[in-house]
Amino acid sequence: MPELPEVESLSGFLAERLVGRTVARVYPVAVHALKTYDPPIGALEGRTFDAVGRHGKFLDLTAGELHLVIHLARAGWVRWTEKMADAPPRPGKGPLALRVRLTGTTGGEGTGFDVTEAGTQKGLAVYLVRDPLDVPGVARLGPDPFAADFTLAAFTELLAGKRSQIKGVLRDQSVIAGIGNAYSDEILHAARMSPYKLAATLTEDEVVTLYEAVGTTLADAVERSRGADLRDLKSEKKSGLRVHGRKGEPCPVCGDTIREVSFSNSAMQYCPTCQTGGKPLADRRMSRLLK
Repeated sequence: MPELPEVESLSGFLAERLVGRTVARVYPVAVHALKTYDPPIGALEGRTFDAVGRHGKFLDLTAGELHLVIHLARAGWVRWTEKMADAPPRPGKGPLALRVRLTGTTGGEGTGFDVTEAGTQKGLAVYLVRDPLDVPGVARLGPDPFAADFTLAAFTELLAGKRSQIKGVLRDQSVIAGIGNAYSDEILHAARMSPYKLAATLTEDEVVTLYEAVGTTLADAVERSRGADLRDLKSEKKSGLRVHGRKGEPCPVCGDTIREVSFSNSAMQYCPTCQTGGKPLADRRMSRLLK
């Protein structure tokens, strides 16, 4: 699933190419992905993009008073092309969900982008709104880790009193925007912290360590992908991860074997030596931390 670093890099890539470009046609190929009807998606046609940004994991393409807001979910992505086929796309079983053709002063008609979604589990969501806060997922977002007001004091306040496991707190979009399964694993590994530790039990020093790990882990991920082509962002993410998705491999810090806990629709990876005092974590569906 694309998380904050990938969406940040994606928004930068698109900003360089979209700002100042005018929409020629919009094709909503997968109607189920379109979550709004007023204004209609066709209202984008003839409008010029003037900004590209993000809200957590949501991409925000601004054209005047309209915002095309996209949540890529688990398997969505954006594909840029300098020359699209002339024929309109046909709805079908392929990955294409939305196509936007552009006109403009740099390049002729045919340049544009596709929003796609692989797999059979469809979670991609596209909204055309006048205010990003009209999107329920955006309205409930917590603070952004890259925002100026995401200070240590603010982070400490976010964690205070939360009797939930720190892994879940980091992934909760209403607490902190943009962190998902992969980067929560990476952050906790960098902080040398068990994913099962309760947020409310963190000491002052542990909160400081975790806060610093959030900032450096996300910033490093964005820096690694800076300037990369959209086709390379996903593979770059995988190559830069130290523990997530690396079950059975040696920890790059201590050499211990990276382990995994599986859940119904996801899994987390961690290093026992770095994070749990050498004790493997049991699957929480069956038992608690092995002692």
